[in-house]
Amino acid sequence: MLIRPEIPADYDAIHQLTWNAFRPMAFSNDTEADIIRALRADGDLTISLVAEDAGEIVGHVAFSPVGIDGIRDKWFGLGPISVRSDRQRQGIGKALIAAGLQLLDEQGACGCALIGNPEIYGRAGFVSDGQLTYPDIDTKYVQRLVLREPAPRGVLSFARAFGN
Repeated sequence: MLIRPEIPADYDAIHQLTWNAFRPMAFSNDTEADIIRALRADGDLTISLVAEDAGEIVGHVAFSPVGIDGIRDKWFGLGPISVRSDRQRQGIGKALIAAGLQLLDEQGACGCALIGNPEIYGRAGFVSDGQLTYPDIDTKYVQRLVLREPAPRGVLSFARAFGN
C-alpha cells in the first residue's frame, strides 16, 4: 500500500469513497464528501492523502486549518477520514493519520484537533482533557494532539466548509 498526496485525477474517487464510507454512519448528515470538495475550493485543504493499493484508492484523510477562540495559529483539524468498507480494521486509517501528522509536524504545526470517538482516535495519540471545547458537543469527543507546546484552551472552530 502506498500513501501519497492526492492529485486532481483522484478527486472523484475520493468523493465516492468518502460518500460510501459515511453513508451507513448514524452520525453522518451526508455532507462529508462535499466538505472535502469545499475545503479544496476554499484553499483550506492543507493536507489530503490517499492510500492506494493495486492502483485503487482505499483510504483518504484530510487536514485543514482550525481556529481556537477564533484565532487560526498553526492548529489543524483532522477529517474527514475514510477507508473503503472492505479494507477497514487493517491499519489504513491509522497509517493515513500518522502520515498526515508527520507532514503537519514537518510544516511546523502546533497540533491537530478533531471531534470523534475517543476509543478510536486515542490509539493515534489524541486526548481530551476538557480544555478544548466545541458548541453542543460533549468535551470527551473534542480531542487534540499537541505537536508543539503549549496545549491550547478554548473553543474549537473548523474551516468554513464544515458549516460553522
